[in-house]
Amino acid sequence: MQLKNRTPCVGICSTTYGDLVCRGCKRFSHEIVQWNGYDKDQQGLIWERLTNLRNEVLEHLLVRIDAARYLAACCEASLDDLDPNEQRYQLLRCMVRDNKCLNEAGLATSADFVPPISPNSNPNQTDTLTVLQALDAETYRRSKAHYERNFKVPL
Repeated sequence: MQLKNRTPCVGICSTTYGDLVCRGCKRFSHEIVQWNGYDKDQQGLIWERLTNLRNEVLEHLLVRIDAARYLAACCEASLDDLDPNEQRYQLLRCMVRDNKCLNEAGLATSADFVPPISPNSNPNQTDTLTVLQALDAETYRRSKAHYERNFKVPL
C-alpha cells in the first residue's frame, strides 16, 4: 500500500532528541538522515524491513476468530483489495478511529497478550487502541534490538 517516493515518516520523530531508532517510524537515525540519498532499491529494503517487522508482531498479537465478521468488516472499510497483512493492520487502524472492539470484526488478541488494566476496562473486551499501542511498542522494541545487534558499536 506504500506510495512511490513516500517516506515511512509518521511525523513523530524522536531521533531529533537523540534516539538511535525513531519511536514514530521505527527507522534508524542514519536511515532518516540519508533517506533522500537512497535509491529506490535501498528505500524499498527499508520499507520491507519495517513492514515485515510490523506484520510479524501483528501475527503474534491478533487472531481471527470469525472469518465472516472479519471479511464483512474489511468490506465495510473498503479494504478487500489489500494484501492480507496490510488488510489486518489497516482494519485495526480503522477500528481505532471508529472506536470499535476487536470482536466486532471477528478478531481477538492472542492468548499470551496481557492488556494493561484500567479501572474502566471490560475484562472481556480489549480496546483496539490498546492493541495498536501494544503493536507500536513491540515493533519499536524489536527495531531497537535489531539496531543494537547490527549497528551499535560497543564502548
